[in-house]
Amino acid sequence: MPRLFFALEIPQPIRQHLLQVKAQVAGARWQTDAQLHLTLLFLGNVPADAVPEIRAALKSLSQTRFALDVRGLGCFGQPATPRNLWAGVAPEAPLQALQAELKQRLDPLGFDFEKRPFRPHITLARFKQRRGSVQELLGEHEQTEFGSVPVDDFVLLQSTQANVEGRQGSVYTVVERFALANPPDEFA
Repeated sequence: MPRLFFALEIPQPIRQHLLQVKAQVAGARWQTDAQLHLTLLFLGNVPADAVPEIRAALKSLSQTRFALDVRGLGCFGQPATPRNLWAGVAPEAPLQALQAELKQRLDPLGFDFEKRPFRPHITLARFKQRRGSVQELLGEHEQTEFGSVPVDDFVLLQSTQANVEGRQGSVYTVVERFALANPPDEFA
């Protein structure tokens, strides 16, 4: 069964800027260029024959295109012993609305969605053991503007474990692309 989730792809220039944050921090497993994305909704292991049902459930989404600014850094956990280091995005409201619509439309298909509140972010590094402090990085990049992302669509990604840059990691493959609606014409 494929392991699936919905995400926003990040344009190459912004990914390159985000990769420049990489620093020597104990225990950090930095994301590769191909791994940088913004997770909208994790589905988990899904039977391959369920993909047409997912596709049908997401026809004619009401969410319209929008833009996101990628700026600043944050972490989950304490800065001295983080679990994840991430880049922030704003505004969060359109992402919250998109994620809520995805959940509402897919709920009848029986998915068991994560219970934690949705906190939009782009994961830069994960920490397992021997966690080093990211306090200096947070201060250094508190106001850093990484760029603006035009959000015209989102993707259903399949996550597969593979050897990535000499270590086990996730490789993401686009299964399906979903377009967002055009904003209403303000001058009509």
